[in-house]
Amino acid sequence: MRIDPLPYERLLDPRPLSTVDLVVVHCTELPDLATARDYGERVLYPASGTGNSGHWYIDRDGSVEQWVEPARIAHHVRGHNARSVGIELVNRGRWPHWLDSRHQAMEEPYPDAQLAALAGLLRTLAGSLPGLRWIAGHEDLDTEQVPASDDASLRVRRKRDPGPMFPWRRVLDAVPLQRLPRD
Repeated sequence: MRIDPLPYERLLDPRPLSTVDLVVVHCTELPDLATARDYGERVLYPASGTGNSGHWYIDRDGSVEQWVEPARIAHHVRGHNARSVGIELVNRGRWPHWLDSRHQAMEEPYPDAQLAALAGLLRTLAGSLPGLRWIAGHEDLDTEQVPASDDASLRVRRKRDPGPMFPWRRVLDAVPLQRLPRD
């Protein structure tokens, strides 16, 4: 694993690792890891000098990078950041037409190397984070619908990741975590 902290990592709020009970799986919805890094380095919250990012990024070839240490609260999913860590899988998703109603299909499969690296990371986290019990997709936790960018009279899901191509059963069978029950 390569550790490559975001420039603002030390500005993110600290937390005890014992408070982390949830892993949230995302996909970047960007073309590659370099573009994801560019987005991750953007400061979106001027008051704190921080932006949106997961803790770990897994590229299509299975290489893993840590951008935020788990003892820091990254901004990756509304309302659940304080209790969770985020893992981003490089995947195009709906890029570049995220909210266009005509481009909501997410058709890129997740490569075996990427899924194996995810399972390995999840097993490591389950052994190192004492309270870790749950796993969820971003789409499970952020269900807001917003006006479509091509037609404001239509509504689309704000977040759909990791999306319909993500093999939940395969991942759950490989790790000691449970899928977070839906409210």
